[in-house]
This record gives sequence, C-alpha cells and structure tokens, in this order.
Amino acid sequence: MTLLEMSAVYRDSADAIHGRIGQLRALERAQADSEERFRLRRRIDELTPLWREARELAALTAHYYDRSYHNEKYTL
Repeated sequence: MTLLEMSAVYRDSADAIHGRIGQLRALERAQADSEERFRLRRRIDELTPLWREARELAALTAHYYDRSYHNEKYTL
C-alpha cells in the first residue's frame, strides 16, 4: 500500500467518524434523559480526537514527499 492509498483510507475513516459524531449530536439534542445526554456527550468527546487525528494523518500521508508541506504538529 502506498502513502497516497493510506491517505485515502485515513480520509475515509475520518469521514466515517465525523458522520458518527453528527449522528450522536442529533441524538444528544433529541434526548430528554440527562444521563443519556451525558453518555452521548462523553462518546462524542471520545471520538473527536480520533476524527482529528485521522484527518491529520490523511493530510500527512498525502503530502509526505512534499518538502514544503508544513503543519502545526508535523514538519517534513
């Protein structure tokens, strides 16, 4: 698997995680039970760093060989 192919896999994963976060947010807004809202918020909070990391890794692997690529966390 090439880095460009890995980038696409990371992008797909990021899209799936972001979609799930959107679903959970909708459920959270519709939920009347405060305990269930808390549980949903906690799950959203757990998924958010995974989504962010998948997006960052997609960009990093897509631009791995670009010497001019710079990001706050990664410099190649």
